[in-house]
Amino acid sequence: MSFAFDHLHLRSPDPVKAAQFYIDMLGAELTGQVETPNGIRMLLKLGGMTTFIEQVKPGTHAAPEAPYVGVEHVGLVVPDLHAVVAELKAKGCHFSTEPRSPRPGTTIAFVDAPDGVKVELLERKAA
Repeated sequence: MSFAFDHLHLRSPDPVKAAQFYIDMLGAELTGQVETPNGIRMLLKLGGMTTFIEQVKPGTHAAPEAPYVGVEHVGLVVPDLHAVVAELKAKGCHFSTEPRSPRPGTTIAFVDAPDGVKVELLERKAA
């Protein structure tokens, strides 16, 4: 058997607004938009990943606060974390975790994205 990554699928009550966040803040590229039985699905390239943001029906339960079982966050590597954090803060991005180094050679920070999604930004250098 062989497996390869295909896409990341997010859900949102407002996929257009959510997609705009990823475009404006994280440099995602809009690649399309399609209609689904629930509404709109936005198609993006985010850090090289095909990413879908699909509309949910009103009243759909929000994700619980972490920690919980399942996917916790999306991780994106950047070349200069402190410069990226400064740029995102200037754009109004909120960070739930400020830059810190959990181990030598790795610096991380967490951005609060729409719909409870956490995006980890990380810089890796030789320890």
